[in-house]
Amino acid sequence: MLRALHTAALGMSAQQAGVDNIANNLANANTTGYKRTNLVFQDLLYEDIASAGTAEGVDPASTSTLKIGQGAAAVASVKSFVQGSLNDTGNALDLALNGDGFLQVKRPDGSIAYTRDGTLTMNADGLLVTQSGLVLEPEIAVPPDAAYVEINQSGQVFAKISGEPDSFELGQIELARFTNQAGLSPIGGNLYEQTEASGEPYIGTPGQDGLGTVVQGYVEASNVDVVQEMVNLITAQRAYEINSKMVTTSEEMLQIANSLKS
Repeated sequence: MLRALHTAALGMSAQQAGVDNIANNLANANTTGYKRTNLVFQDLLYEDIASAGTAEGVDPASTSTLKIGQGAAAVASVKSFVQGSLNDTGNALDLALNGDGFLQVKRPDGSIAYTRDGTLTMNADGLLVTQSGLVLEPEIAVPPDAAYVEINQSGQVFAKISGEPDSFELGQIELARFTNQAGLSPIGGNLYEQTEASGEPYIGTPGQDGLGTVVQGYVEASNVDVVQEMVNLITAQRAYEINSKMVTTSEEMLQIANSLKS
């Protein structure tokens, strides 16, 4: 019964982690480029209660060992990089990635981070930056007298200057792709960083070598399915209730055992 109390407590802790994860997914249901997180659960150590063949005359090869598990725990969180829907914004600097790949941005320390959030703007120097001010890598500067900016599916950026008959190219957007994108580490701010699990990035031109294309004037919505998350929440809540009931039942059984008189 003490084992049951401990196992039920671990079960409640695991389901609480599941509810916390669902809450984070639901909180980011409207976050541009957000990818939902799935928790991975694992059963814990098993204890041998009785070995096979302990009874006299029983063949050990024909019986099973009695084992009791010690509960469950959340052991990993895995990002689902399923494509989100593309929403029309009408903003020329908004970019959506249709397919595999990440935009590259430079952090203040000079390191590169990766994002699916293509809600871009310009800083005081005319450089394309994210909403948090991180500069797009490679850098692309828009002239102050540009009448409009055009970005094609291959990531080429063009500008039309007032009074000039033709537009000219400002630069090329490059995307990064990883062998194991689920191995990227989320660091907040719609950003990911490279890890040993993700492997080295492959940098290339949008639309080539398996990379997705760039869609101007759109952003990628979160891939959180609110209905599915609510179903998962109900499932986790019921599992939590059942584990709490196990705690109550174990306590009642201990009380009965303690009240026995010889």
